[in-house]
Amino acid sequence: MADLLTTSQVQDKLRVDRTTIYRMVEDGRLPAIRVGKQWRFQEDEIERWLQARGASLPAPLGNGPTSAATAAPVSVSASAAGGTPAPATTHLSEILPIACVQLIQDAFAEMLGVMLVITDMQGRPVTQMSNPCGFFVAATQKAGMAAACAQTWQGLAGSVSLEPRFIPSEMGLLCARALIRLRSELKGMVVMGGIAPESWPPSEEQIAATARELSVESATLQANLSAVYQMDKAQREWTLRFIQRIADVFSHIAEDRTLIIGRLQAIALLTSL
Repeated sequence: MADLLTTSQVQDKLRVDRTTIYRMVEDGRLPAIRVGKQWRFQEDEIERWLQARGASLPAPLGNGPTSAATAAPVSVSASAAGGTPAPATTHLSEILPIACVQLIQDAFAEMLGVMLVITDMQGRPVTQMSNPCGFFVAATQKAGMAAACAQTWQGLAGSVSLEPRFIPSEMGLLCARALIRLRSELKGMVVMGGIAPESWPPSEEQIAATARELSVESATLQANLSAVYQMDKAQREWTLRFIQRIADVFSHIAEDRTLIIGRLQAIALLTSL
């Protein structure tokens, strides 16, 4: 992780105080990942963030830089609306209106011509897979394949890259993820897949190896080799840009729902006094 910057390094690069850094992370304006109890920032992501915004940064808060000894991260459990408590540790499935989100996810998947699923940060599905390709359906017909997929998705969650990137799945198809945030906390991912790489279809030897790994018949995979989503390079790059916008939609839904829940809890507390 040599390319990860500390908060102090980003503070120097952006020329703002530490409190401003934490505030920008909290409200989602600055890309960051949590390593243990500390925030870390990928240098190339910060450079792209600066270029995209023309280096337009908010003014530092207060009369000068906040010292490292006195500064503290803004709590992710405090709401921006009057300090209403937010369920920062609540699972994503308890935050999102799943039935509504499933319909939105289904529509996006069909529009883009890809598979989509929402998972938590451990790679466990929160929604049902939308628009699965025939090859995926054939490969996952055996029990236990959901766990194998979750391992791939968990690997996506562990990537230090904040921007979506394609990687090969255990089936040889391309997949990518975009992060769902609740303020500064990463709550889940939108995972996109079912896309054939440029080298598709794989050789018979590769198919046989994949079949052994997935515990399915080689003939089953061979029969479904064409049942994948084909895209040229430009289309793949376009979907990568679009998937983060989809994740942002779900981030906004999670944020709004969390605020509503917090306010309802506050009202219930007041009326019980």
